[in-house]
Amino acid sequence: MPRSDAGTRTTDVMVAIRNKIASRSLAPGDRLPSIRSFATTMGVSPTTVVEAYDRLAAEGLIRAHRGSGFYVSTSALPPLKLAETESPRARAVDPFWVSRQSLDSDDAVLKPGCGWLPSDWMPNDALRLAIRSLARTDDNLLAYYGSTRGSLALRRLLLARFAEESIQAAPDQVMLTSTGTQALDLICRFLLRPADTVMIDDPCYFNFQALLKAHQVKIIGVPYTPAGPDIMAFEALLNAERPRLYITNSALHNPTGATLSPQTAHLLLNAATRYDVTIIEDDIFADFEPEPSVRLAALDGLNRVIRIGSFSKTLSASIRCGYIAARPDWIDGLVDLQVATNFGGPSPVSTELITHVLAGGSYRKHMEELRRKLVRARREVADRLNRLGIEPWLLPRGGFNLWCKLPDGLDSAQVAQAALTEGIVLAPGNVFSVSQGASNFMRFNVAHTLDPRVERTLAELLKSVSRPA
Repeated sequence: MPRSDAGTRTTDVMVAIRNKIASRSLAPGDRLPSIRSFATTMGVSPTTVVEAYDRLAAEGLIRAHRGSGFYVSTSALPPLKLAETESPRARAVDPFWVSRQSLDSDDAVLKPGCGWLPSDWMPNDALRLAIRSLARTDDNLLAYYGSTRGSLALRRLLLARFAEESIQAAPDQVMLTSTGTQALDLICRFLLRPADTVMIDDPCYFNFQALLKAHQVKIIGVPYTPAGPDIMAFEALLNAERPRLYITNSALHNPTGATLSPQTAHLLLNAATRYDVTIIEDDIFADFEPEPSVRLAALDGLNRVIRIGSFSKTLSASIRCGYIAARPDWIDGLVDLQVATNFGGPSPVSTELITHVLAGGSYRKHMEELRRKLVRARREVADRLNRLGIEPWLLPRGGFNLWCKLPDGLDSAQVAQAALTEGIVLAPGNVFSVSQGASNFMRFNVAHTLDPRVERTLAELLKSVSRPA
């Protein structure tokens, strides 16, 4: 039997059984063909069928009866078709909306609203090389928990990268986490109590809001400008609300793409010091900058500023690992909290793969090429959107986000919901806005907006979506 493009012969056997169950050729409780007979039917070895049946049994789709063979599980049902599931348009357009549509849709769906790059833009060859190297590694790395602070080798690489941005830190000021989101969650658990007040940018990364709501805190938003938060509004809110934390992106702010100016950074830190506010600086987009801009962590010396980040945007969203850089005494407390909630640091397998890629010369070359591609993509997508009357708020100096204003009278949530029916996931403005003041804005991922179908569909939707009278 020839091998299919989708995978190995074992996979082919598994697909054939799944199809029989889906088409009801095999119903719950039915006995599967014997191993030898199905091997003959499929043109494979009996060993291949045994492996396929074992995998399907592990999934719970079939079950083995000793001495009798394999049977379709009584709970096995054909997969639901999309039309039989709840309509994605029925869900409220809230901070979870874009995440759920982007993560749950299949590869046929276009995702100009998602927050990651296309898979063929990522350093997959370097990752495959790292995986092959990992296959020859020590058994302990494959089998044991991670250390409480995470890989020392990766932390040292991070310290060297911090130094390039004028952030001076010692090894006891850095810990690794399972993800960047977990890094933020740990800090919130460590520093916040229910009913505390937290300030975020308006607009800001939508998952900041979702996570903070889970911590039952009061969320306030400060208007964001092309140079950073509006300083007058920032100080007024500090005085009136006395927030415990302020969470922001300094470099290539999400969703706007703006970069914090040196003047705003100094004024912001002075105000935070006067009002005793801790700042979390999420620097996940740092490597997309053509050259480093000002960093609050560098100006502050990691005193009241905590830096967090991860590698999901530049390396892989599948190989998860985040980090926290902060005062040594805070790191000690955060390490204990990570042990309590995660029993150790991130997966040693993940950290070893990331270390392997970062330590080689391929990563810098990858980022140089990625920055060049994104320069072209930002210009091209901005021109396409302008032709439709969609205006970028600014042209960022790096990264893949464009924060855009729709033509007057259009609600981005309505446009996004209509786009779902055409197989396109968009990111409407109010999912990023605490004040719900961005209804006519939308964030576009330029790498995913290059597909000409996006422009054609948007052109039609902008004509058909109703506007207020």
